[in-house]
Amino acid sequence: MSELFLTEEEVAELTGIKTGRRGKRREELQAEWMRTSGIPFWVNARGRPIIARAYFTGPHSEPMPRRKSVPQALTDQQTKKWQPDVYNNDGSLKEKKPWTLPTLKERRKPSSR
Repeated sequence: MSELFLTEEEVAELTGIKTGRRGKRREELQAEWMRTSGIPFWVNARGRPIIARAYFTGPHSEPMPRRKSVPQALTDQQTKKWQPDVYNNDGSLKEKKPWTLPTLKERRKPSSR
């Protein structure tokens, strides 16, 4: 076995689970124990939990703080009461401005591409 990963005996010693019971295999019970203990691992094709030795021997850094997800609808900008564009801030109607077509000169301005 590679020195990168814990051996089957080391995993059994770590978890305290050396045999299966209650209809579950030893590897399934070990994986459940590691999930509840917060030990990172992955399961290989045989169903055996694989644990990197570096987790126990390497330097540890602080875990990245998890960003709390806030739906956009609940942010400060979105919680303001919606008001159609025809009203002023005080609730009075805005003056209606006549809409005009752009002049030929305005339409011929070169675009900045």
